[in-house]
Amino acid sequence: MKQVEFFFDVGSPYSYLAYQQLPKMAKDHGASIVWRPILLGGLFQSTGNSSPATIPAKAMHAMKDLERWADHYGVAFKHNPYFPINTLPLMRGAIGMQMYHVDKFHAYLAAVFSAMFMCPRDLGSIDELAEVLKRAGISSDDFNALIKDDMVKEKLKQDTAAAVDRGVFGAPTFFVGREMYWGQDRLLFVEAKLRA
Repeated sequence: MKQVEFFFDVGSPYSYLAYQQLPKMAKDHGASIVWRPILLGGLFQSTGNSSPATIPAKAMHAMKDLERWADHYGVAFKHNPYFPINTLPLMRGAIGMQMYHVDKFHAYLAAVFSAMFMCPRDLGSIDELAEVLKRAGISSDDFNALIKDDMVKEKLKQDTAAAVDRGVFGAPTFFVGREMYWGQDRLLFVEAKLRA
């Protein structure tokens, strides 16, 4: 079976757009998705890259670009007024769900991406995050234990470093075999590779 690796951070609106498209694409081509949560801030630090949000002209363009792509895909999208949000706890949460609660991983991602870009919430607020998690059937006590777990912390560091070693410099990034594709706007090339 073919597989596509999906490197993402829940704070990346382009990762959100890819998240909305990739499952159907993979299913249509009989491929599986290998979910690769990474810390985009750590990736930027390691590669010398920076967030488009730090460059005013680029940030303005990205806002319009995101709206165009969301409209093109027919998906709900709202700019999060609390952006940027520190995603370290959220990405530790994604890793922790994969490690210890794999049955809740997809519910977690759906809830967090929705609260980030569909019905924007301040996920940097403990109370707001607790409410989002509760609606997804995840207790805030369990979540807090996960993000403090040393193995979870280390795995996020290792996975982000491994992504850098493979040439990843932004999110979303996809691999089909050894071929790397960066950006949700390259999904057509990912699909062509899956079709081949």
